[in-house]
Amino acid sequence: MTLLPDDANKLSCRSVWKLYGEAAGNFLGARASPPTPEEIRSAGLIAAVADVSIDVRAGEIFVIMGLSGSGKSTLVRCLSRLIEPTAGQILFDGRDLLAVPEKELIEIRRHRMGMVFQNFALLPHLSVLDNVAFPLAIQGVERSRREARAREMIDLVGLQEREYYLPRELSGGQQQRVGIARSLAVGPELWFLDEPFSALDPLIRREMQNEFIRLQGLLKKTIVFITHDFDEAVRLADRVAIMRDGRIIQVGTAEELIVSPADDYVANFTRDAPRARILSARAIMRAATGTAQVAGNVDADTKVCDFAAALEAASQPFAVIEHGRVIGLVDRAAVMAVFVGAGLRER
Repeated sequence: MTLLPDDANKLSCRSVWKLYGEAAGNFLGARASPPTPEEIRSAGLIAAVADVSIDVRAGEIFVIMGLSGSGKSTLVRCLSRLIEPTAGQILFDGRDLLAVPEKELIEIRRHRMGMVFQNFALLPHLSVLDNVAFPLAIQGVERSRREARAREMIDLVGLQEREYYLPRELSGGQQQRVGIARSLAVGPELWFLDEPFSALDPLIRREMQNEFIRLQGLLKKTIVFITHDFDEAVRLADRVAIMRDGRIIQVGTAEELIVSPADDYVANFTRDAPRARILSARAIMRAATGTAQVAGNVDADTKVCDFAAALEAASQPFAVIEHGRVIGLVDRAAVMAVFVGAGLRER
């Protein structure tokens, strides 16, 4: 994985560890090189997060995936210092969060970070308006200002005219909208979401994904989003990190994970992915020849599902175009292979 310079990222972590067990910190501190999984187990320790280094770019949706117990939720809690890492660096705008005093960290969380979790965690005795305004009340913002801000966020998530409902009077999807509005009330620069839609019914979950995409189009937040659903990751992510046993196995776009999986674990994760919606003309093209007849052009980044019907109706392949030049050809056979799940053709 290529790491960008620290000043090109909103959030970075460097060799972050979270070990559970006696003398975990001393175990790492006494070593000149990272321990192996076998050495960790022999020491009676559990590695919830193991030597993780990632970069999250400003304005991107960075999705962390993994099976249950892979360490993804622990990693996100380390990134926000809700859990103290055993070792490593966590850089927020280049500043190491592990080095800031507790009082300053609280202020960073209150003013620059937003968090949404699977459990909506709404205060049952407060109205929608007061739930959304609650973080601002904690900050000491005067009532008129915090309520005005809360109303803006309630409108943003489409809960107009429900300001005075109690949580029990709302559906699951509406409750999650309240949680999202509350997390946005402080105007966070960095937004953490830990499986926020996994407890919802499939139709409501799809609706909330659409709402999330709409909000990100408006707000352009830097987002770290946890899910175990690759379909959800495909819909939302700019890039995806796949975890196993506390470690990052691979980081890339959904297309990169399918075309060049790091190992069988990643390949299995993406096996049932909707490839026609993920793969581009570039991913399935073959080399162009000077004598090939073509029926038309397709941009290299166009997804297969968006040009498959036109190609099927044509008698010749399409030229794949990037920056105004032909970089390959895509034909019916290549498209059919995507839909039937065959292996990708080598370029």
